[in-house]
Amino acid sequence: MTQLENIEAIGKRLWSAADTLRANSNYASNEYFMPVMGLVFLRHAYSRYLVVKDDIEANLPPPRDGVKIEVTKKDYGKKSAIFLQPKAQFDYLVALKDSDDRAKAVIDAMESIERDYETLRGVLPKSEYRELSNEIMGELLRALNPEELKKVDGDVFGRIYEYFITQFADQKAHDGGEFFTPISLVLLIANVLEPKKGTVLDPACGSGGMFVQSARFVENLHENPNDKLSFYGLEKNATTIKLAEMNLAVHGLVGDIKKAITYYEGPHNLHNKADFVMANPPFNVDEIDADKIKNDPRLPFGLPGVNKKGKVSNGNYVWISYFYSYLAEQGRAGFVMSSQASAAGNTEAKVREKLIETGHVDIMIAIRSNFFYTRAVPCELWFFNKSKPKELKDKVLMIDARNIFRKVTRKIYDFSPEQLQNILSIIWLYRGETKRFHDLVANYISVTLNEAVQSIAPTHDYESIFAKLNKELQPFLATLPKDLPAATITAQAGGKQEETVNELSDCLQAYKSISQTFTKLVQEKSAWWEKQNHDNIKLTEALKELEPLTEENNNLIKEAELMYRLANRLINICLNTYNAKESDKWNTREISNLKKQAESARDTAVNQLKLARYFYHQAEWLIERFPEEKLRDVEGLVKLVDKTELKENDWSLTPGRYVGVAPEEEDPDFDFGETMRTIHAELENLNEQSSDLAKNISKNFKKLGI
Repeated sequence: MTQLENIEAIGKRLWSAADTLRANSNYASNEYFMPVMGLVFLRHAYSRYLVVKDDIEANLPPPRDGVKIEVTKKDYGKKSAIFLQPKAQFDYLVALKDSDDRAKAVIDAMESIERDYETLRGVLPKSEYRELSNEIMGELLRALNPEELKKVDGDVFGRIYEYFITQFADQKAHDGGEFFTPISLVLLIANVLEPKKGTVLDPACGSGGMFVQSARFVENLHENPNDKLSFYGLEKNATTIKLAEMNLAVHGLVGDIKKAITYYEGPHNLHNKADFVMANPPFNVDEIDADKIKNDPRLPFGLPGVNKKGKVSNGNYVWISYFYSYLAEQGRAGFVMSSQASAAGNTEAKVREKLIETGHVDIMIAIRSNFFYTRAVPCELWFFNKSKPKELKDKVLMIDARNIFRKVTRKIYDFSPEQLQNILSIIWLYRGETKRFHDLVANYISVTLNEAVQSIAPTHDYESIFAKLNKELQPFLATLPKDLPAATITAQAGGKQEETVNELSDCLQAYKSISQTFTKLVQEKSAWWEKQNHDNIKLTEALKELEPLTEENNNLIKEAELMYRLANRLINICLNTYNAKESDKWNTREISNLKKQAESARDTAVNQLKLARYFYHQAEWLIERFPEEKLRDVEGLVKLVDKTELKENDWSLTPGRYVGVAPEEEDPDFDFGETMRTIHAELENLNEQSSDLAKNISKNFKKLGI
């Protein structure tokens, strides 16, 4: 299991435990929100404290005049951690007995942190814990302290904190869930803007996700975000501000978040001063008082339309104008916006025209619906860049990413890490950063081969375990009649098992043969790739070189799955048609055990093979679209549009209007023949069940004398 998968698994268990406890408390989910997030904060603060503690103590100056130098909160601050007094440490709180007042202990812990850190004063939840019983408090503290959390590295609890925010957003437990921007979108914005150094402003900051991902971008460059970035946020909801300040603290960040209604005030005085503006504002607001903002310097393109009530008819272009006006001379902005805004008419179109005329509209990305937890509407990501190269000044990169998504749940989608990188790689090509594109595809090829190498052992293990299962079936199969009179052959009996036995034997031989070919190809292609210069290899030729390997990979997956289905069908025939359990040639326990082992081995082998196939398809997806490793128009995906074309289309910034319709893509995991075989096998099984059910019904009717 990868680190991220492990974090998600831990997060799910912690969430489940916390949510179960909520049912036994006096709190509704919206009331339970802050006390739980407070404890998650406290647990993460302790994790960070432990991670850096030994390093800090080991690097303390030597004693002076025999007096040991004391550790200070400044020492912890340099390591992006919070100094904790002994009674604020989570292990101390978990160890409290039922006779102790846990609520008081947690409140004391929160107060001690607030005393040490002025930025958290009045932020952490305290009195809320009085509403939880001592027993529930104990269970909640223990639930948030699983053993595996003490064994994982990195910003684990920071990610779990984000997971809890996500879950509460899904429940709309606070402010209708609008405080939360999906991490996929925040990551995309941060990685397009690349905030390496300077002032970061979010005028609608919610829970502070934009700051966290900006900091993570800097950390990936092996720099300290607190040294490189200054965070400023505006938020109207006092509870959300606390959540954001905790979010910053939990990631070891410092920021200045002020309570304000951004439409009417900008208390940080960052007009024309921000290096980066990032935001996910409320969409389509129609309650902004036009008279209050008509002379606001943050509206350089004028006031959008005003209705008869004196309200701005739609606030989208107020936000858009504000974001632009905050930018410094070389500034960049990236924000989420309603898809209605990019082609809005009337006065809004006039504002948009003026904005485009500046030459600073850089990139537009269309996102499909269902990325948000609280609204199912599609959206678009807008990007401004005041430092665009001269040759791109009158051009806008249009990307339609509506066909790029991963299903998280039935109602929520996001981007996989690779999908995110693929979108970013298009932007790299637009910016002339061809080496980054090349390196990404070359890395996909390397990972493909690494995953293929990792597939060899599990495919052989599956073959070995399956051979044992097949051998265990043979004594009973030998007792079955080979040729039955036609009158006794039914859909469930007679030659059915012989047909399946023969099919299984052929499949097993095919699997062995393909496995041998696959292993040989993996070794050959890995050795070939080792000899190549990855920096200048022609990627189209590299992918062609791997085609035989990917073909055998796919064949191996098909045979592995078919082999198990045939064995399962054969076992069912033996049990249901020939009463195998009554025979001394049928070892129920051993066959059941081997069947489970075979199923597990199949899953391991197939999943590993699919990983190799997955990374190959990532490389293939990019090279099919950009074979020369240069930006070009791709139907349904991307187009570089100039100002003339924008003018001809009423200054619309809707990507779909320019890129066209994407050709229907084949699902690389879909195999028609295999699907039909599966459906056929399921139908046969249902027919067998139907026949047995009909017999039982008839028998019961006879007993009733009907």
